[in-house]
Amino acid sequence: MENFLTVQEEEQIQIVEKKSKFIAEIHPVSNIQEVENKIKEIKKKYYDAKHHCIAYRIIEEGRVIERASDDGEPSGTAGLPMLNILKGNNLCNVLVVVTRYFGGILLGTGGLVRAYSEATNLVIQKSKMINITEGYEMILKLEYNNLDVFNYYCKNNNIKILNIEYAENIRIKIEMETDKKEILMKDIENKKISVIEIVEIKRKLVNKVENQ
Repeated sequence: MENFLTVQEEEQIQIVEKKSKFIAEIHPVSNIQEVENKIKEIKKKYYDAKHHCIAYRIIEEGRVIERASDDGEPSGTAGLPMLNILKGNNLCNVLVVVTRYFGGILLGTGGLVRAYSEATNLVIQKSKMINITEGYEMILKLEYNNLDVFNYYCKNNNIKILNIEYAENIRIKIEMETDKKEILMKDIENKKISVIEIVEIKRKLVNKVENQ
């Protein structure tokens, strides 16, 4: 999965449909353990609710893991529509839980699908999105007199400096999108920037930086 969207922070909305209250929460998550912990927290917070319907998509070891739960609602009326909305919005590393307080009036299968879908769409619309793409983390060494030039290069090329260590030489940890890494390597090879050595490279997911 080369590119996807995730949410910057948790958000919540509420809707009421025929006296039933639906509380939708969306959370950024990065692994199954975070998902399970967050679901436990929500169930504890709304312990007296009738249903806690769930949909999530996360990336682990390069593959998408996704799950949906109707939590006692008629099959296919809650979790699956919620999951389809996440997929349709290209969202990943995201958990959505819609908690329902039953209001005493049956909504029917169509009404349930509409209510859970509306709650999910609204909490997504409220969220601030982050564009995630494949990239690299690298550790470079360079001489002190090249630091200002390298800082300027990183700023102009949307390369994020994660850490700088000052020792005999400068040790800089950076992350960037895959295409920017390829440009960096060519510029090093062509002597456009001066680097003593590249200490480490690893693949990772990074925030996609829009051109300024």
